[in-house]
Amino acid sequence: MSQMTLVDLSERMADIDFAMLSTRAASGDIAARPMSNNGDVAYKGDSHFFTWEASHTVEDIRRDPKVGLSFVGSKGLLGKPPIFIAVEGQAELIRDKAAFREHWVPDLERWFEQGIDTPGLILIKVHAGRIHYWAGEDEGEVPLG
Repeated sequence: MSQMTLVDLSERMADIDFAMLSTRAASGDIAARPMSNNGDVAYKGDSHFFTWEASHTVEDIRRDPKVGLSFVGSKGLLGKPPIFIAVEGQAELIRDKAAFREHWVPDLERWFEQGIDTPGLILIKVHAGRIHYWAGEDEGEVPLG
């Protein structure tokens, strides 16, 4: 089994746009929903997702910032299964328009018609604390820091 680095993982994640973001709901249940990283796939341990401030997702994060992300690659190498990635991290809620600009892509205007000036827009930043992967017969944790 080989040990992947964060750079190796980033290369393998280059074609993955969607993740399942899991939070803990008010009931204590796990709630998961698909989130797009909007093509921001040069992964360095942080993921960024835009959503509405009034969403259940944001409400869950305010209550408990510990979240999980699940990624699945679309193809494996040399006929092997795709890569599966589980991230445990801390979510941060960002309202800064400079940060919005940094992660904004025009395709987002489909959901947020006024761009970074859309009322109620918020950016979720997930900072990885632990990353585990499964890639064919290889599995392991990616060292952070």
